[in-house]
Amino acid sequence: MGINYSTVGEMKEGSYIVIDGEPCRVVEVTKAKTGKHGSAKANIVAVSIFTGAKKTLMAPVDSTVEVPIIEKRMGQVISNVGDKVQIMDLETYETFEIDMPTEEDVASKIKKDAEVEYWEVMGRKKIVRVK
Repeated sequence: MGINYSTVGEMKEGSYIVIDGEPCRVVEVTKAKTGKHGSAKANIVAVSIFTGAKKTLMAPVDSTVEVPIIEKRMGQVISNVGDKVQIMDLETYETFEIDMPTEEDVASKIKKDAEVEYWEVMGRKKIVRVK
């Protein structure tokens, strides 16, 4: 599935975490110490890699969380059909369809023969930038 484990206390801005089964990038971490016998808590705010939705997690700093394994790969655009882009992996020569990126600055650069970096995370793929 492509998941590692970490503790809430090790999370920092820019790291990745799985919240509600969705791989997310951490944008804010706040830690709060509690009373004499309570454990310190952390509040993590993250944004989904695929949907852009904001997610939050409040948990003790010593609890375990899932961290997605991100495989960064290069591909070449074979064709661009509406909201789908056909990509050929530059190492394996495997071809597949992937959703057109929602980020306008990335989507505007996608054309035939362009080289793209795509991420494979938890069985899903996303184009992150055009070379």
